[in-house]
Amino acid sequence: MASGHRKLGRPTDQRMAMLRNMTTALLENGRMETTVTRAKELRRTTEKMITLGKRGDLHARRQAAAFITKPAVVQDLFETIGPRYAERAGGYTRIYKTGPRRGDAAEMAVIELV
Repeated sequence: MASGHRKLGRPTDQRMAMLRNMTTALLENGRMETTVTRAKELRRTTEKMITLGKRGDLHARRQAAAFITKPAVVQDLFETIGPRYAERAGGYTRIYKTGPRRGDAAEMAVIELV
Protein backbone atom coordinates (compact mmCIF):
# COMPACT_ATOMS: atom_id res chain seq x y z
CA MET A 1 0.00 0.00 0.00
CA ALA A 2 1.88 3.00 -1.27
CA SER A 3 -0.32 5.75 0.15
CA GLY A 4 0.03 4.73 3.80
CA HIS A 5 -3.68 4.48 4.58
CA ARG A 6 -6.71 2.42 3.67
CA LYS A 7 -9.22 3.98 1.30
CA LEU A 8 -12.19 2.05 2.72
CA GLY A 9 -14.06 2.29 -0.58
CA ARG A 10 -14.92 5.98 -0.15
CA PRO A 11 -13.85 9.31 -1.62
CA THR A 12 -11.44 11.31 0.52
CA ASP A 13 -13.98 13.76 1.93
CA GLN A 14 -16.41 11.01 2.97
CA ARG A 15 -13.61 8.90 4.42
CA MET A 16 -12.22 11.78 6.49
CA ALA A 17 -15.70 12.70 7.74
CA MET A 18 -16.31 9.09 8.74
CA LEU A 19 -12.97 8.86 10.58
CA ARG A 20 -13.61 12.16 12.37
CA ASN A 21 -17.03 10.97 13.53
CA MET A 22 -15.74 7.54 14.58
CA THR A 23 -12.77 9.06 16.46
CA THR A 24 -15.11 11.43 18.28
CA ALA A 25 -17.44 8.56 19.20
CA LEU A 26 -14.59 6.34 20.41
CA LEU A 27 -13.11 9.07 22.61
CA GLU A 28 -16.58 9.88 23.94
CA ASN A 29 -17.71 6.32 24.73
CA GLY A 30 -14.45 4.43 25.23
CA ARG A 31 -15.36 1.53 22.90
CA MET A 32 -17.28 0.79 19.71
CA GLU A 33 -17.98 -2.04 17.29
CA THR A 34 -17.06 -1.73 13.62
CA THR A 35 -15.38 -3.73 10.87
CA VAL A 36 -11.78 -4.84 11.33
CA THR A 37 -10.38 -2.63 8.54
CA ARG A 38 -12.19 0.44 9.84
CA ALA A 39 -11.00 -0.32 13.37
CA LYS A 40 -7.39 -0.54 12.20
CA GLU A 41 -7.68 2.79 10.40
CA LEU A 42 -9.53 4.34 13.34
CA ARG A 43 -6.69 3.29 15.66
CA ARG A 44 -4.27 5.56 13.73
CA THR A 45 -6.37 8.71 14.10
CA THR A 46 -7.39 8.01 17.70
CA GLU A 47 -3.82 7.47 18.84
CA LYS A 48 -2.75 10.71 17.18
CA MET A 49 -5.50 12.57 19.06
CA ILE A 50 -4.50 11.01 22.40
CA THR A 51 -0.88 12.01 21.73
CA LEU A 52 -2.09 15.59 21.21
CA GLY A 53 -3.99 15.31 24.49
CA LYS A 54 -0.81 14.22 26.24
CA ARG A 55 1.09 17.23 24.86
CA GLY A 56 -1.55 19.54 26.23
CA ASP A 57 -0.38 22.88 24.80
CA LEU A 58 -2.55 25.37 22.95
CA HIS A 59 -1.40 24.33 19.49
CA ALA A 60 -2.20 20.68 20.23
CA ARG A 61 -5.64 21.69 21.54
CA ARG A 62 -6.37 23.63 18.35
CA GLN A 63 -5.21 20.73 16.17
CA ALA A 64 -7.47 18.34 18.07
CA ALA A 65 -10.41 20.77 17.90
CA ALA A 66 -9.97 20.96 14.13
CA PHE A 67 -10.41 17.17 13.85
CA ILE A 68 -12.79 16.19 16.66
CA THR A 69 -16.38 17.23 16.03
CA LYS A 70 -17.59 17.89 19.62
CA PRO A 71 -16.00 20.55 21.88
CA ALA A 72 -16.92 18.56 25.01
CA VAL A 73 -14.88 15.59 23.73
CA VAL A 74 -11.88 17.88 23.07
CA GLN A 75 -12.11 19.16 26.64
CA ASP A 76 -12.38 15.60 27.99
CA LEU A 77 -9.40 14.56 25.84
CA PHE A 78 -7.14 17.20 27.38
CA GLU A 79 -8.44 17.01 30.97
CA THR A 80 -8.88 13.27 31.56
CA ILE A 81 -7.84 11.04 28.65
CA GLY A 82 -4.46 12.65 27.90
CA PRO A 83 -3.23 12.68 31.53
CA ARG A 84 -4.45 9.10 32.01
CA TYR A 85 -1.95 7.93 29.37
CA ALA A 86 0.89 10.26 30.43
CA GLU A 87 3.21 7.39 31.38
CA ARG A 88 2.30 5.22 28.39
CA ALA A 89 4.45 5.44 25.26
CA GLY A 90 1.76 4.52 22.74
CA GLY A 91 -0.68 1.68 22.19
CA TYR A 92 -3.73 3.39 23.65
CA THR A 93 -6.30 1.22 21.86
CA ARG A 94 -7.09 -2.50 21.74
CA ILE A 95 -8.89 -4.35 18.94
CA TYR A 96 -10.83 -7.59 19.53
CA LYS A 97 -12.15 -9.55 16.56
CA THR A 98 -15.73 -10.67 17.21
CA GLY A 99 -16.56 -12.74 14.12
CA PRO A 100 -18.56 -12.20 10.94
CA ARG A 101 -21.49 -9.78 10.69
CA ARG A 102 -24.80 -11.46 10.07
CA GLY A 103 -25.91 -9.49 7.01
CA ASP A 104 -22.84 -9.56 4.77
CA ALA A 105 -20.30 -11.67 6.71
CA ALA A 106 -17.90 -8.72 7.11
CA GLU A 107 -15.31 -9.41 9.81
CA MET A 108 -16.32 -7.38 12.89
CA ALA A 109 -14.20 -6.06 15.75
CA VAL A 110 -14.54 -4.11 18.98
CA ILE A 111 -12.07 -1.25 19.43
CA GLU A 112 -11.62 0.19 22.89
CA LEU A 113 -9.33 2.45 24.86
CA VAL A 114 -6.88 0.51 27.03
